[in-house]
Amino acid sequence: MNCIIIDDEATSRLVIGQLCSHVDDLNVVEEFSNAIQAIKFLNQNKIDLIFLDIHMPDFTGFDFIQTIKNPPKVVLITSDSNFAIDAFEYECICDYIVKPLLLPRFLKAVQKVTKAIQLENSVAPVASASVATNITSEVVEDTKTNKEEPSSSGNDLYVNIDRRLVKIDIPSIYLIEAKGDYIQIKTDAKNHIVHSTLKKIEEKLPKDLFLKVHRSYVINTKMIIDIEDNSVLIKKDVVPVSRSNRPELMKRLNLL
Repeated sequence: MNCIIIDDEATSRLVIGQLCSHVDDLNVVEEFSNAIQAIKFLNQNKIDLIFLDIHMPDFTGFDFIQTIKNPPKVVLITSDSNFAIDAFEYECICDYIVKPLLLPRFLKAVQKVTKAIQLENSVAPVASASVATNITSEVVEDTKTNKEEPSSSGNDLYVNIDRRLVKIDIPSIYLIEAKGDYIQIKTDAKNHIVHSTLKKIEEKLPKDLFLKVHRSYVINTKMIIDIEDNSVLIKKDVVPVSRSNRPELMKRLNLL
């Protein structure tokens, strides 16, 4: 199976190349630092698989796929988990891997590609459309977190991440941001992407500690560093405060 790597970061290309060397029937034909070079190559060469970054200077990974007439199989590799749902729209995308790259996860992606190619070669065209939909569904299911809502116990919050229950210390949370069908929970130690809503997690948090200051943000009021006009500074994040939520925020503050 011939493949190419498209990523603007040299380190990422190196890591992907090293992972490819662990697969006997995977042959890296070429590497590219930008999408335009890759498009020129694909106009003259046929390959089976592209390892593709989403964020690049010239095109996004999705722009790149739309530019190619008959794209080969694609595995998206990115540090941004927010586009997993968008990947569902493209039949050529077999998997969506969030960095850092680990060998077991990489091998799983290659297996998905191999399976997709084998199925395309062995089933009728009508059935292929159904199979492609199922495979693409696996991409979203594998990269998104479980749909079950977060649960709390005392000072601990349990969230479903990659089919595991992960414990988060509630007082360590300083900011929660809504991102479409996901929320990003920011803590002192680590950030977590969870498939849930701001409303659901807000119900699990102590109301004396957390406050919704905007339709997309819940903050830990104990972590406020500075307030200016219609925004607050939490750690290094500047968070907007809506006009309707500002009075409640001011009530929470120990003003001199």
